[in-house]
Amino acid sequence: MKIIRNIDNIPEDLTGAIVTIGNFDGIHLGHREIFRKLVRAAGEKNKKSVVITFDPHPQKIIHPERRPFFLLTPLNEKLSLIKSCGVDAVILLTFSIEFAGITAERFVEDILWKKLRLSKLLVGYDYAFGKGKKGNAKFLKASGRRIGFQVEVMGAVKTGGVISSSTGIRLAILDGNVKLASEMLGRPYGVTGSVVKGYRRGTEIGYPTANIKSEKVIPATGVYAIIARLEGVRHPGVINIGYNPTFGNEEISTEVHLLDFEGNIYGKDITILFIDRLRDETKFESSEELALQIKRDIERAREILSSGETDIPGA
Repeated sequence: MKIIRNIDNIPEDLTGAIVTIGNFDGIHLGHREIFRKLVRAAGEKNKKSVVITFDPHPQKIIHPERRPFFLLTPLNEKLSLIKSCGVDAVILLTFSIEFAGITAERFVEDILWKKLRLSKLLVGYDYAFGKGKKGNAKFLKASGRRIGFQVEVMGAVKTGGVISSSTGIRLAILDGNVKLASEMLGRPYGVTGSVVKGYRRGTEIGYPTANIKSEKVIPATGVYAIIARLEGVRHPGVINIGYNPTFGNEEISTEVHLLDFEGNIYGKDITILFIDRLRDETKFESSEELALQIKRDIERAREILSSGETDIPGA
């Protein structure tokens, strides 16, 4: 898959491409359906499939007061997921305050038409771009008729009656409903980070943990059944996200315990795939009570992780 960062240097073989445009944070089921249709349409017309997206995410620039911004897929992860869908090329546009001022008319004329001479544009049902969000489906269809390219608006993709959307996935994760988030994504929600030394409370009570630091949105405080990917190997486990109230910690930590695993993993990168939420974070009267509850958590996690509930692509 080609990654093009300079809009003035579009390869000739992309002329007349089938194109889609969007932020595509999360690469959820709705996005993947767009990419599937994009690749199929390109193959039928003997054209290239092209995804236009932005870096950084426009919300980081347009609304800098909204911090933190809960990004689902950092750029490298987003590009990797797009590549896995069979897309030929990604045009990566740098989003800035100046870029935010470009009108929808100018974007269509200067980028979609003059630079690409696209033959067809696919967009999601709710996508809009350009100054004032004028570049909606109605505008694009009118532009296509006027200039000479086709426009197809894709409908919403629903999971269990719920529309798959980046906003919905963020809200589900922040609420701790990682199962719903995974269903909308079509894969378990994953967080990759470095293993750093924490308080070592788990080691003291017989359950050694690794503290994870990541820039991605972290689920609500609580205990979760997880699958960890470490050096290409999958490991079942449990993770506690919170303040460890039994010990009175003031900073939030993300500590994972890998089941039936021994070894030093400090300094290594690990990917945590959230499968299901086990319980809220709770303050116990003693470390002995906490150890007993952790034992119950592990037993429940084993049940979930061995029951076939992880049969989601990517788990």
